Amino acid sequence: MKQKVPVEEIMTKELITLTLSDSLYDAERLFKKHKIRHIPIVKGDKLIGVLSYSDLIKISYVDVVEDESEDMPSVVYDLYSIEQLMAKVVVSALPIATVKEVTEILSKQSYHSIPIVDQLGHLKGIVTTTDLLKYFLKQY
Repeated sequence: MKQKVPVEEIMTKELITLTLSDSLYDAERLFKKHKIRHIPIVKGDKLIGVLSYSDLIKISYVDVVEDESEDMPSVVYDLYSIEQLMAKVVVSALPIATVKEVTEILSKQSYHSIPIVDQLGHLKGIVTTTDLLKYFLKQY
């Protein structure tokens, strides 16, 4: 297995992002269209949070509502904003971090992606558990 491979070699560079002015409808559309589970939230090109598809799922199946109409997610989406749902304290890594270092971080945490930022906080990419699994499979 290759040693000390920088994460920038395996990270996703063509990013799908959202801003605080986008809606949860926009988020759901992007999750489904691109078949992704994590979307970095940016202000300009700086990372300010991450929204996961599971965040949307948590609010769209509200237990207190007995009628499971198809309009339920849209009603709930009107009650929340991206800023309210996104993870604001985001663990990130530099592009020069190794695949091993990023894997260790993900293995110890309950989230499944790490945004990759430069030293000024500008978003450069994202690494997900899927990216890591694909990388490790190529090693065999």
